Amino acid sequence: MTEEHKRLAANAKKAIPLEQWGPYVSERQWGTVREDYSQNGDTWNYFPFDHANSRAYLWGEDGLAGISDYFQNLCFAISLWNGQDHILKERLFGLGNNEGNHGEDVKELYFYLDNLPTHYYMEYLYKYPQQAFPYEQLREENRGRGKNETEYEILDTGAFNDRQYFDVQVTYAKEHSTDIAIRINITNRYNKAAPITVLPLLWFYNRWSNGSNTAVPDISFVDDQTVLAQHNRIGNYYFYFQGADDALFTDNETNFEKLFGLPNNNGIFVKDAFQDAIIEGKNTEKLRSRKHGTRFAPVFKRTVNAGETISLYCRLTNQSTAHPFDDGFMQLFDKRRAEADAFYKAIFPRGVNPGMAKVQRQALAGLLWSKQYYHYDVERWLSVSDGITPIVPSRLTGRNSDWTHLKNQDIISMPDKWEYPWYAAWDQSFQCISMAVVDPVFAKNQLLLLMREWFTKPDGQLPSYEWNFSDVNPPVQAWAAMEIYEIEKKMKGKGDIDFLKKVFNKLTINFTWWINRKDLKGDNIFEGGFLGLDNIGVFNRSYHDKGEIQLEQADGTSWMGIYALNMMDIALEIAVVDPSFEDMVTKFFEHFVLIAEALNDHVLWNEEDQFFYDVLCMRDAPPQPLKIRSIVGLTSLYAVNIMTRDVFEKLPDFKKRFSWFKNYRLKNDLFWPNEEKGDGEEMLMSLVQRDRLKALLTRLLDESEFLSEGGIRALSKYHEAHPYSVTINGEVHSIQYDPGDSTSDMFGGNSNWRGPVWIPINFIIIQSIRRLGKFYHDSFLMEYPTGSGNKMNLFHISTELSRRVISLFQKDKDGNRPIYGEYNWFFNLPENQDLILFYEYFNGDSGRGLGASHQTGWSALVAELISELADKE
Repeated sequence: MTEEHKRLAANAKKAIPLEQWGPYVSERQWGTVREDYSQNGDTWNYFPFDHANSRAYLWGEDGLAGISDYFQNLCFAISLWNGQDHILKERLFGLGNNEGNHGEDVKELYFYLDNLPTHYYMEYLYKYPQQAFPYEQLREENRGRGKNETEYEILDTGAFNDRQYFDVQVTYAKEHSTDIAIRINITNRYNKAAPITVLPLLWFYNRWSNGSNTAVPDISFVDDQTVLAQHNRIGNYYFYFQGADDALFTDNETNFEKLFGLPNNNGIFVKDAFQDAIIEGKNTEKLRSRKHGTRFAPVFKRTVNAGETISLYCRLTNQSTAHPFDDGFMQLFDKRRAEADAFYKAIFPRGVNPGMAKVQRQALAGLLWSKQYYHYDVERWLSVSDGITPIVPSRLTGRNSDWTHLKNQDIISMPDKWEYPWYAAWDQSFQCISMAVVDPVFAKNQLLLLMREWFTKPDGQLPSYEWNFSDVNPPVQAWAAMEIYEIEKKMKGKGDIDFLKKVFNKLTINFTWWINRKDLKGDNIFEGGFLGLDNIGVFNRSYHDKGEIQLEQADGTSWMGIYALNMMDIALEIAVVDPSFEDMVTKFFEHFVLIAEALNDHVLWNEEDQFFYDVLCMRDAPPQPLKIRSIVGLTSLYAVNIMTRDVFEKLPDFKKRFSWFKNYRLKNDLFWPNEEKGDGEEMLMSLVQRDRLKALLTRLLDESEFLSEGGIRALSKYHEAHPYSVTINGEVHSIQYDPGDSTSDMFGGNSNWRGPVWIPINFIIIQSIRRLGKFYHDSFLMEYPTGSGNKMNLFHISTELSRRVISLFQKDKDGNRPIYGEYNWFFNLPENQDLILFYEYFNGDSGRGLGASHQTGWSALVAELISELADKE
């Protein structure tokens, strides 16, 4: 057992399996719903980037390479100045939703290099231009571009030409849970010396201004290398630093005078005081002489020679020490790094090549870095002013007003701490699968967190995401629970039945919500709505006139069939050791049969096209299939269950009721789902029968339709030459294949399900085809690719699909990675050739990464695909 595994075992015994300190500081708090107190819900404009350096947050903190305790009382991050910028670099810059030609987008280069589940070792790399940061250039260029043009990125500005930048690498190594060593390495990649100012920031989250905590904490001067941070909840912490040129104090308070022309509560001692002192030389002596505050920074002014690396050291600990930077401190970084190496060597299969091992490790590092303190009390947010904008009655009936029960204050694994610094129900499920590889206990708790009473609505609905908690994500939680269960069972030799019971009990309520709320006709055809797929359709599937227009969804119905089958799987696993769950096996099996009947016998299946389509039902008009070849029509492939004979032997009551139900339906010419017997003692249950499975796979594996070099596209390439349109109440709605950035404004314009490759969908498809392959063996062959004449069994096809997805991150014969496209010139530089980004989605033609650049919330699944591929080989 590695040292990290020992620490994880100790954490697993806690009521809440969290490390007290971790990377819990967001990359972006401005422009979030929580900080929006506007009267019209204009989130991005109400709290823009330009306010962030000067305005205290109400619901959390952000910073560069930041850490905090798990209630975010005390925070640490870095601040930088290159001698050129008009502001300190305290947080990552990006465009708000109204500024980018494809919605919000971070415009920085930063990388999560390494992390451990307990955060005893963490590495973060930020690339800082030595020229003035091109803030306005990025805004203006993107604002002037249209939807059909690519985004203007930081590498397009010339700011990184000739390697004129610093690599700023922040490394954290813990001595123990509350003693953290900090190293800041600054490397000058340019061929000339360059100046840089570094401010390691220590500050308290401002709870005192909003009345939730009246005791004001304090950071006070001890000596020229020490300050003492005192807080009534976390006690005392000593912050040590060495070789500083200055030490400044201020408060984490809004600069009302600068932003709103109002007097400041604390005079000059405001959040942006360090910025004014460093850049403009304002009030430096006053900040230096104050000797206490709620925001502190030592100041390091350095000139770094060409190619040189300099190191700055700090230490944050709750214990006083006379020698904070002794030999043990310096050796700690190497010690913890060696422990990280041992941990990942233990969990990765031996067959993974070194290049792919680096991809895996950075994928999981990003996942671990993306843990964030998330605080949102909807009731309080709706009813209390932020001290800037008065309360108006319209807020009480505005965004999320029917979610007043939601009171979140937790450490949550985020999809992307800049672009998506908030959780989403199905993102969370995908993240938990990847997380289970490194920390199954945390993964289980994260999945269960969504189902707790301070998250889930009393009627059973799971919260979607903070922009609209009432939108509906696909119900993947039961599937994720079984994936996590199997991962842990493989690791430990025993599965956690108690975890499955907790999940099952909670999800039974959620399943009932779906049955009652999303099946308006009671015919097992589900509407679903949004389903996380944003602009996959010709119009917003969440909003239409329920009286005049109803959209019956192929994917909504398929997801419910999958949900029923997953719940049956969980009940089966539990019932083997607890017979009281046997009745629930039958219940969810019968749900599955009825939903499968509705999916296959209804007009959702188009016999002419051999494909599933959504169907538009309008008053006084026949049902109209929306003939869009998308993953909506492929969702039925995900439902695959293989039952062994011994299950029936262990559950005699289920066996009896299964046989009766089957005989009754067949005797009365009623639908029975695909059921096939294997060579051995196995039985396959799936939503689609063999002939339809073959038809769907023919399209799926067709390179002129869904199959790309980098995996399965979200929309068939068929629609590149054949756009689809439908007229509703005189208005024409259209969709066409877009391999890259979105050309639609739906959902902010930064999401695109109209052609790119999405890793979570590929992951589910690959897992399902693999299961089918294990059942059919060589009795079911398909052309791969379609039309090639090359016949393969489904298991081997799943392997080839994995290879395609993994190839997005691999270097080709020229040393280029598809994800970087035209920017490979930068990533082929010696210092950058092993740096990996995990994008939100990938161009359906070229494989270039698009959307959120750090979407390790679900793109981290590539790590599991790499492991599975190594296991098979």
